[in-house]
Amino acid sequence: MQTRPHKLEALLLRLLLGSLFIAHLYWKIAVLPGGLAAWWGNLTRQGYPAFVPAYVLSAEVAGALLLIPGVYARLVALYAMPMMIGAAQFWLVRKGFYFTGAGAELPLVWLALLGLQALAGDGPAALVPTPDLRAVLNSVRRPG
Repeated sequence: MQTRPHKLEALLLRLLLGSLFIAHLYWKIAVLPGGLAAWWGNLTRQGYPAFVPAYVLSAEVAGALLLIPGVYARLVALYAMPMMIGAAQFWLVRKGFYFTGAGAELPLVWLALLGLQALAGDGPAALVPTPDLRAVLNSVRRPG
C-alpha cells in the first residue's frame, strides 16, 4: 500500500506553536510581575546584550502572528529555532535539565516542534506559503 504525506499535521502543528507563542507573550506582558520591562531588564542584568531580548521578542511575535495564518511558516520556524536553543542553554545552566525545576526540557521540546514544522512545511490553508527555495535557486542559476 502506497502512502501519501498528510499535510493536516503541519497545519495542526502550526496552530499549536502559534498558540504557544501567544500564550507565552501574554505571560511575558500581562502576567509576569513588571511585565516586558522586567523580563528585558533581567536578561540585560545577566549580561546579555540588548540584541538578545530584541531577537527573542521578534521571534515570539513572528511565531504568534505568522504561524497560525500560515505566513512563511517554515521560515518563521527556522527563525525561532536559535531562540529555543538559547532558552534551553539559559535554563540548563541555571536550573538543570528537568522542567519540574524550570529547566531546559521544555525549550528543547519546543525546539523539536519548530524543527518538525520546518520539515513538514506550511500545511493546508497557509495564507502565504513558504517559497520552494530549490525552485527559486534554480530560476536564479538559469540564464535568462
